[in-house]
Amino acid sequence: MKPLSKNIIVALLVVLALGVIFSTYDMGGKKAPETIGISALVTKIEAGEVKSIDVEENALTITGKDDTEFLANKESAQSLNEILTGYGVTAEQLKAVSIEVKEPSALTSLLRNLLPTLLFVLIFGAVLFFFLRQMQGANSKAMTFGQANVKESTNKKNRVTFAEVAGATEAKEELGEIVEFLKTPKKFADLGAKIPKGVLLMGPPGTGKTLMARAVSGEANVPFFHISGSEFVEMFVGVGASRVRDLFARAKKAAPCIVFIDEIDAVGRQRGSGTGGGHDEREQTLNQILVEMDGFEPNLGVIVMAATNRPDVLDAALLRPGRFDRRVTLDRPDLKEREAILKIHAVSKPLAADVDLKRIAERTPGMAGADLMNIMNEAAILAARADKKETSQKELLDAIEKVMLGPERKSHILGDEERLVTAYHEAGHAVVGHLLPFCDDVHKVSIIARGRAAGYTMSIPDEDRKMHSRNEFYDDLAMTLGGYVAEQEIFGDFTTGASNDLQKATAMARELVTQFGMSELLGPRTYGSDDDRPMFGRAEARDYSEKIAEQIDSEMNRVLADALQKAREIVQKHRSELDKIVNELLTKETIEKEAFETLLGPSIKRPKVTVQPVNV
Repeated sequence: MKPLSKNIIVALLVVLALGVIFSTYDMGGKKAPETIGISALVTKIEAGEVKSIDVEENALTITGKDDTEFLANKESAQSLNEILTGYGVTAEQLKAVSIEVKEPSALTSLLRNLLPTLLFVLIFGAVLFFFLRQMQGANSKAMTFGQANVKESTNKKNRVTFAEVAGATEAKEELGEIVEFLKTPKKFADLGAKIPKGVLLMGPPGTGKTLMARAVSGEANVPFFHISGSEFVEMFVGVGASRVRDLFARAKKAAPCIVFIDEIDAVGRQRGSGTGGGHDEREQTLNQILVEMDGFEPNLGVIVMAATNRPDVLDAALLRPGRFDRRVTLDRPDLKEREAILKIHAVSKPLAADVDLKRIAERTPGMAGADLMNIMNEAAILAARADKKETSQKELLDAIEKVMLGPERKSHILGDEERLVTAYHEAGHAVVGHLLPFCDDVHKVSIIARGRAAGYTMSIPDEDRKMHSRNEFYDDLAMTLGGYVAEQEIFGDFTTGASNDLQKATAMARELVTQFGMSELLGPRTYGSDDDRPMFGRAEARDYSEKIAEQIDSEMNRVLADALQKAREIVQKHRSELDKIVNELLTKETIEKEAFETLLGPSIKRPKVTVQPVNV
């Protein structure tokens, strides 16, 4: 129900209630006339106390000699004269009384006759209206089932531009051509150039694919149609294809415009997978998208943008020239880009003077733009909970740990024995990582429980790296197993606290052996892929034999054993340094990088690669 109709109904109800209330009161303050019976009226007439009687249907208004008014009611079957004569009133007595009969107006008679029927119709209509209102949701869905549930954005207040998207310099340059075409299509048409129909934005989750698409729309100042790939597919066959047709029909009417399909891999996966056959609803929807993209001219002004973090599963026909032939990659931001993203999200947040966003950017390697926005928001929440007017550096650093590991569990109090085991476990990680040259620098060690962890060791690289060497993998494996080794060497036993470390180490060793070709025994090839995982209705398929599988297991065990031995040698050799860290943790619970390096000295830097080019 619309707000206006609701207000009208409420107003009518209020007026009706006021009418009922005020009708029961005499607004002039005059006393209400007394109601008497016919016998009392006859007595007054006989006593000569009645001056006049006004008759209006069955209601009698009696005025006495002293101008006092009385009310009475007569039977509808007889007239007043017949009733009074029947009670013995003489003709002379009646002549002394002025009797006036008032006929009701035509409008009054009409209302009296129609009002009951009208009230019944109104009440019945109101009940029927509310019943139909309840059914309208289902009926409207049935009538608009084949229409696309697309969100159209033309509001200039929510406009996003490239200035609000930090980093992604190459992606902005690539998409700048799309913006220029939407602004001045004639310049391209005069040269015979055809702008790409489709632009595919690829990248990990949270890297700003949707934001970049909105920025293109904002820069070009054109309508923006946003729909998710999953919204095309329903349980009924043909609905997805119908919605695709409706979407492109609306886009052509609004041209120039941008159609953005988020998570297109929901409908754009490779066809012929063997599930559902040729009548699979998802495949029919994909077929319709392919047909629609071929159905409009390149310079029509409709740009189809799509986003996915799984470009490897998309159908080949979707990526061919003439469809999504322009592919733009949005990767996780580097150090400078992270700092720029933090500055954008800090615009609306008051920051204290001690805030150093560069240091925050250094502590967040590998985080996407969505993660950085979450950190700034969590820091503001922490500052508000502490009744502060500004967000300080402390809240920002705490927010990083909260996002990475979870909130502090202050109520999770360990016993003295568990606290000691946790301290040696984290000290084992920290000491091994600090003394191995290819491990990242240790920035913080803590035995304060966060999330599911009883303690944690935070190591952060000194620079962003895209490639990782075998030496890095081996040293990282040793650091990961450092806590496990420390527990064994100090207590001669193991605890369940190392279970997550063992899972990470096993996954790392498998990648090293099967994906990165870093095993001398198995050689430079890959074994298996992400598609080898068993799925419902499909048996596990591997591209290697059982003999190779045994060799993979054997090589993984060897890699883990070497890392375990390396960690054990460091823990045994540097037991005194391990005890220093444990004593400090038991006292302060947390050790920052500066205090940690004061106890152990500066970390061993990895050797720089210096290769002289060969003159040819």
